[in-house]
Amino acid sequence: MNYIVIDSGTSSTKAFLFNKMGDILYSNKIKHDLSRPKKFHVESDASIILAACNTLFYELVQASGSISIHSTGLAIQRSTFLFWEKDSCKPVTPALNWQDSRAHAVADEFSEYGEKLCNITGTPLSAHFGGPKYLHLIRKNPELAKRVQKGELYFGPLSAFLSQAMTGSVGVEESIACRTLVYDIHDGDWSDYALSLFNIERETLPPLTPVKKDFGTLFETNIPLTLVIGDQQAALIGQAGLMTNSIATNFGTSGSVQFNAGQKPAVLNGLISSVLYSNENKKYFMVEGTINACNSLFYHLENEMGISHKEMKWDERAANTETNGVFIPGFSGIAAPYWIQGFDDVYVDLDKNSDQSTIVRAGMESIGLLVNDILECLAPVMKSKPGLLTAAGGGARAPLLQFIADLTGIPVGHSAMKDRTAYGVYRLLNPDYESDSSKSIDLIFSPNPSEIIKEKKLKWKAAINTIKK
Repeated sequence: MNYIVIDSGTSSTKAFLFNKMGDILYSNKIKHDLSRPKKFHVESDASIILAACNTLFYELVQASGSISIHSTGLAIQRSTFLFWEKDSCKPVTPALNWQDSRAHAVADEFSEYGEKLCNITGTPLSAHFGGPKYLHLIRKNPELAKRVQKGELYFGPLSAFLSQAMTGSVGVEESIACRTLVYDIHDGDWSDYALSLFNIERETLPPLTPVKKDFGTLFETNIPLTLVIGDQQAALIGQAGLMTNSIATNFGTSGSVQFNAGQKPAVLNGLISSVLYSNENKKYFMVEGTINACNSLFYHLENEMGISHKEMKWDERAANTETNGVFIPGFSGIAAPYWIQGFDDVYVDLDKNSDQSTIVRAGMESIGLLVNDILECLAPVMKSKPGLLTAAGGGARAPLLQFIADLTGIPVGHSAMKDRTAYGVYRLLNPDYESDSSKSIDLIFSPNPSEIIKEKKLKWKAAINTIKK
């Protein structure tokens, strides 16, 4: 018996064929482009992502051969939203990527409602989330607004579009519904207050579903889709299962510090509270700090400094360089725990003419400093300081993990498995599988605190405060 996992992220869609022992029998990926037509605009074509899912799915079916496939699960990028036709499931707008902040004026306009919204939804008010994106698109496109009024369109996350297009079943599961900014995390339903604020009719949103359920069969096969989940939720489960009070980090295009809060939601200032996992009987919650600029930061620096991707090798540059400066990337804004809309990059004791590797090192340090700030915000719900902070993802490289250990005073363990997000989906598809935790960590970075680290924290906080003013 085999299992299919599809992981659709920012820059590519990956697919994995697992056997019942948890081994990956086959994998492949298809890259897809992001478009940046204007400042603050970051979008993709949902039809292209759907086509990638289709191609990869059938590749895996063929790779499985005579061995039957038990079920399929999807892990999807979260704060990417679009409108599509209810009947044909055809996209009518681009998919506004999670990095897209074109709705910043809406977020600014509604700033006085931010605290109440966060208390209801567990999510800070930001242009990156669904409600502001919805209102921005409606205001900018009268024809779109007319079609919404006629009840012809759905608005929702990419996951809801993909699951409908792949199975014909309509629904938005709870782990990604939290990114709409209209999901009441306490009641598990759409919030009437938030819907009214953003002028959204319930009928425009797909109905809510648990993370794990029967979504129907995929494409023209009899293979069921039984799980749809946010990619970062899957990453936490891939590293720690559903163990309450577990904590992990994941570094890809974006980054995330994730904490399993158990079966009651915990709303913390500056962080995002989400559904981690749900089925018909149980629901687990997560508190998370997201970092907009991780691997995307180094792509940004490549463009800014004229470095080719092949020559960047940011981990090698950072490992061999030290800096007293601070760099704050503003091209996609700062998410947790400050929630600052996009701004020009900030250099402290650095400038654009500084040595390239020094800027790269300072950029890498910005990721670690945000991790430290997020952990400080998590302190009220963590019963004690973690004994080990696990790290996964393509950006979880040695100089960054050592810097995080030095900053936080917590040992950082590098995940031995490359694709923890896919593994998290597999663990939920096959709950009988018993993980061998002894093989989960291959390197541990021990803290090496210093006065320089203390000074760096102070300089970072001072720089952040100047942006917030």
